[in-house]
Amino acid sequence: MKSRTLAACSLAAAALLLQAAPSLAQTPRRIPAPISDIAATTAGSDNAVFAGGCFWGVQGVFQHVKGVSNAVSGYSGGEAKSARYDDVGSGRTGHAEAVRITYDPQLISYGKLLQIYFSVAHDPTELNRQGPDRGTQYRSTVFAQNPEQARIAKEYIAQLNQAKTYGKPLATTIEMSKPFYAAEDYHQDYLTLHPNQPYIVINDLPKIEDLKRSFPEVYQATPSLVRQAKNS
Repeated sequence: MKSRTLAACSLAAAALLLQAAPSLAQTPRRIPAPISDIAATTAGSDNAVFAGGCFWGVQGVFQHVKGVSNAVSGYSGGEAKSARYDDVGSGRTGHAEAVRITYDPQLISYGKLLQIYFSVAHDPTELNRQGPDRGTQYRSTVFAQNPEQARIAKEYIAQLNQAKTYGKPLATTIEMSKPFYAAEDYHQDYLTLHPNQPYIVINDLPKIEDLKRSFPEVYQATPSLVRQAKNS
C-alpha cells in the first residue's frame, strides 16, 4: 500500500495520525529573499517547475499564490512513456512528482516563487523524501526552464547554504531540459477536492496556513484551479 493511500485506513488509524499531526507537519522557516532575481521585462506569462515531495501539497500551495494563474501536478525527469503514477511510484523512472506553475512575472517574480518553494512548500534539506514519502520520485528539484532560471536557483541555494539558514546543506538539485508531463486528472486540484483526507490534513493543509502567515502579501484565499483554467 502506498503511504498516501490513507482513504482505506480505518477511522481509528486516521485518528492516531491526526493526533500526531503537529510532529509530522513541516515547521516553516522565515528565509531571506534571493539576492538575485529575474526582472519582469515583458507582459504575459512564464512557467516554473518545482518538485518537492507529493505534488498534492506543492500544487495546493502555489494555487493560493497571487500572480499564479495555473499550477498543474505532473511528472518531470524521465521519459514520456513512464509518466504514469503507478510507474513513477516505483522510483525507477527518473521522474519526480512535480508541479508546473504558470505565473505573471509582472505580479510575482521567479525569485519570490523560489522563496515560497524553499520555505513553505517543502523541506529542501530532505534527500529523496518528504514527510512519510520516500524515494527519488519525491526529491527536491528545481526543473529550470531556461539558463536564467537555473542561474537564479543555483545562486539562491548557495545564498541559503552560506547563511546556514537550515543548519545543514540543502538537498535541492537543479535539472535542465527535462519535459513536464501532466499527471492524471484525479490528481489535479486534489487538496481542494479532498480537504478532509488524513494525508492532506496532516501534511498539506498546514502548508496553506504557513503560506498565509508567512506571505500575506501574495496569499489568495480562493485557489486557481486546474479545472477552472481548462474551462476558461
